[in-house]
Amino acid sequence: MKDLLSEIWDMQRELNRYTLKQNDHGFDYNDIPGNRQLQNEWVQKYALAMSQEIGEMVDSTNWKWWRTKVDLFDEQNLKVELVDILHFWVSACQVMGLSAEDVHRMYMQKNAVNRKRQDDGYLVKDEADNRSIG
Repeated sequence: MKDLLSEIWDMQRELNRYTLKQNDHGFDYNDIPGNRQLQNEWVQKYALAMSQEIGEMVDSTNWKWWRTKVDLFDEQNLKVELVDILHFWVSACQVMGLSAEDVHRMYMQKNAVNRKRQDDGYLVKDEADNRSIG
């Protein structure tokens, strides 16, 4: 069975290629990784899109403390917004040339850094420990 993260990666790449072609952006999705100008532009676009989806996610919670008599927690929509965020997050990873395998490897490395920080009491954030991730 195909790796699930790789399957998401492939599906998102195809959706992004299709979307760029449908909207006639004048370049292929494969042209973005390695092109700093396009990477900068598209990471910004995907970050903005994720921010909007996070806002929609927050709006699906009962965050308005002054509306305590109304249950505004929309569990189903929260789940959909999380998947929307994933769409844009995977796209941003791809723009930066990260494969599913790269993300898995880097996640494992960063998880170990975060675990060590917790074990050490996380008294001081040392950015040097992130330099080895890659």
